[in-house]
Amino acid sequence: MPLLVVGISVVVLLFLMTRMKLNGFAALLLVAVGVALVQGIPVADIPDVLSEGIGGQIGDTMLTIGLGAMVGRVMGDSGAAQRIAGRLLDAFGPRWVQVAMVVTSMLIGVTMFYEVAFIIIVPIAFTLVRVTGAKLLWVGLPMSIALSTMHSFLPPHPGPTAVAATFHASVGHTLFYGLFIAVPVGAFIALLWPRLPFIRAMDPAIPKGLVSDREFEDGEMPGLGWSLSVALFPVVLIAGAAVIDMTVPGDGPVLHFVAFIGSAPIALMLTLLLAIWAFGPRIGRSLADVNTSCTSAAQSMAMILLVIGAGGAFKNVLVEGGISDYIKDATDSWAISPIILAWLIAVILRVALGSATVAVVTASGVVLPLLAGSGIHPEIMVLAVSCGSIAFSHVNDPGFWLFKEYFNLSVIEAIKVRTTYTTVLAVLGLGGVLALEWTLDVLSL
Repeated sequence: MPLLVVGISVVVLLFLMTRMKLNGFAALLLVAVGVALVQGIPVADIPDVLSEGIGGQIGDTMLTIGLGAMVGRVMGDSGAAQRIAGRLLDAFGPRWVQVAMVVTSMLIGVTMFYEVAFIIIVPIAFTLVRVTGAKLLWVGLPMSIALSTMHSFLPPHPGPTAVAATFHASVGHTLFYGLFIAVPVGAFIALLWPRLPFIRAMDPAIPKGLVSDREFEDGEMPGLGWSLSVALFPVVLIAGAAVIDMTVPGDGPVLHFVAFIGSAPIALMLTLLLAIWAFGPRIGRSLADVNTSCTSAAQSMAMILLVIGAGGAFKNVLVEGGISDYIKDATDSWAISPIILAWLIAVILRVALGSATVAVVTASGVVLPLLAGSGIHPEIMVLAVSCGSIAFSHVNDPGFWLFKEYFNLSVIEAIKVRTTYTTVLAVLGLGGVLALEWTLDVLSL
């Protein structure tokens, strides 16, 4: 049974990494090869399947994570991150630092991918940890939870946008309805989860090399205007491109150019160039100093990228092994509410494959025939599928490894933290979707 293979592979992976202390990159590749053999993928094809998985995952993330890490390190080494963190503390106070992270993350995360927003904000979170003396998860976890919610529930993020196209739903209406679920649910879990006893018992240190350890005097830091300008520059480019794409019809060179500079890699590359100038020669730092910051960030990211790539290989083996087709065939005859069915299929696919995008696209294809005669608003179906796709993030999800490495957690600790919060977000999201559908039905009477 394919789902049994998934379950056993996860158990073997946890054993290799926790008991055998095997490196995450090697353990993921070893388990991926084993799953490929069990699933009947020809031996001669396995290296290509692994390479495609690694290449696809690294191709999607290397530029974004690498450039973002460099921007973050340049801001940290120049004092810009400390300047922003200090102003947040002035505005909210140490007691409300978590609220500051939630508000910042939700505003940035509405239009930015989880990975992009994460690596832009995390240097500020690290700096706040150092300045306040708070635990890393106390400050950083609300940020991650808020970003996860925005990314998984709302367009213009890839999963919800793809499902909206399948269901012929309005992207604007989906975003509008989704905010009524994502904001309260995301904020509630973001503020609750760090307070749970099993989370408070964890006290990971900030990973080495990702942020400057130096504490700057006020006169040594760049001004708040430049610090915020560099931090928000990619947000403006990416969010602006997303808004224009949703609101301006037609096609043409101008729109193509907007899409080009609004793509995450290009936006971050331009941001890095701005950061190098603004926090280098403009304030008296040599280009050699700035280059050292970039090199240090790249070195610190090497193992993180390898592990994320290996997670992509594991995911691709599961996809090529036909597990998504098995789940699709098995759920075709289930006679339950289309909303719950859409959510449940997305959850199962997310658990089995790790890819939220694969989960939402497959789930939407399964329930599409049920939508026509159901009377359910298509935007509600988009949200049902999307919030299901966030559930049970674990070792076959490359985002799990990004979270684990940046917060310096063991695999078991990362499962306790991330797998639980993503699952609760999915369940509360389903409750919100059902309540929203009932409200829309009442208002239309």
